[in-house]
Amino acid sequence: MYRIAIEKLLKWKDSKRRKPLIIEGARQVGKTWLMKEFGRQAYAETVYINFDSNSRMSELFSADLDIERIMLGLELYAGKKINPDNTLLIFDEVQEVPRALSSLKYFCENAPQYHIVCAGSLLGIALHGGTSFPVGKVDFLKLYPLSFKEFLMAMGKERFAELLDKQDFQMVSSFKQTYIDALKHYYFVGGMPEAVQSFADNKDFNEVRDIQKRILAAYEQDFSKHAPHEIVPKIRMLWNSIPSQLAKENKKFIYGLVREGSRAKDYETALMWLSDCGLVHKVSRVNTAGIPLKAYEDLKAFKLFVVDVGLLGCMTGLRGSTLLDGNDLFVEFKGALTEQYVCQQLKTIEDLGVYYYTNDRGSCEIDFVIDSGEQIIPVEVQAEINLQTKSLKTYREKFTPECSIRTSMADYKEEDWLINLPLYAIEEVGMVPSKR
Repeated sequence: MYRIAIEKLLKWKDSKRRKPLIIEGARQVGKTWLMKEFGRQAYAETVYINFDSNSRMSELFSADLDIERIMLGLELYAGKKINPDNTLLIFDEVQEVPRALSSLKYFCENAPQYHIVCAGSLLGIALHGGTSFPVGKVDFLKLYPLSFKEFLMAMGKERFAELLDKQDFQMVSSFKQTYIDALKHYYFVGGMPEAVQSFADNKDFNEVRDIQKRILAAYEQDFSKHAPHEIVPKIRMLWNSIPSQLAKENKKFIYGLVREGSRAKDYETALMWLSDCGLVHKVSRVNTAGIPLKAYEDLKAFKLFVVDVGLLGCMTGLRGSTLLDGNDLFVEFKGALTEQYVCQQLKTIEDLGVYYYTNDRGSCEIDFVIDSGEQIIPVEVQAEINLQTKSLKTYREKFTPECSIRTSMADYKEEDWLINLPLYAIEEVGMVPSKR
């Protein structure tokens, strides 16, 4: 299975300013596999250490954080000499030993020759929970479920993924049914590596659903095991409310739908916990189009998406048979799956700020507004081939953006002020406008 993140890891390895690397991401998105695969591809030796329930590592890091002493302990544990020139050190579930996280500062300052990659399924919570290590002494990489392009490659359709990269949309349109069929499968399977691998091997939708149910059950167990006891019920209620929130015409998150009479302060900690775990994407509202969009973020109004479109389908009980019913899949839940899919792809694009826009009266809503650092691009999402653009026109009259994107099942087309970008090509959104 190919992951684009491997290319980022190879750049990290060759960087003269390399620091210990922390890979963030939700449980089951493939962090452990990625680290081991990176070691296999790029190093002569790999030393893998799992810190979960590892009393030896707890003891090793409980004393002083002298790097020579720690390296001696790691070599004894691994049963081999660790050569910094050709060995990758992997610290997995590193949040279980907070002092191991703290030691990264000293590796950075006193032993930068060692190549260290760390990960943990609840690492985000540890980082935001006051675990002591100074920012600036580590590098970060976010890992998400497989994107649609990575899914194409996992299905043996590498050439089709290359075609999207080349942006040869005339050729893409000639083979659009292949992309549409693959996109339907992706809506159901999603990008969780185990589900994708199962589908690539067996093409069995029921098996995929069983895997997704197991993943969701593991998330529920994490709530009980790792979250503060008093907020566990609120985490569950908030998490389980997301599908119905996305099924609304107006997808703005409303606390009152989690539980009648609820207010933001009742669920702030629960929302932060889900966000720190990487289980939700919080997309905030903006009411203007200035650069940077972050400066115009409305912290009180937001949409909430889950980590993966396949898991959302599982939470809502979407049936595999829906895939066989023409384009019905794309209109179920009033486009909820489509917006989830688009959000998920946008989040995989590095250095892209993702927001949504409504005017103060609520009469104009743009599904996503993205900040590339150079320009602000409105993105309207249509589940099928519906090409009405009333809100986009209103937005354009007010802000005159250089480029506007409408993404749907229609073919690629450049109009006077608008680019029609197929849903299966949404990952190219950051590149297309630069061609104009």
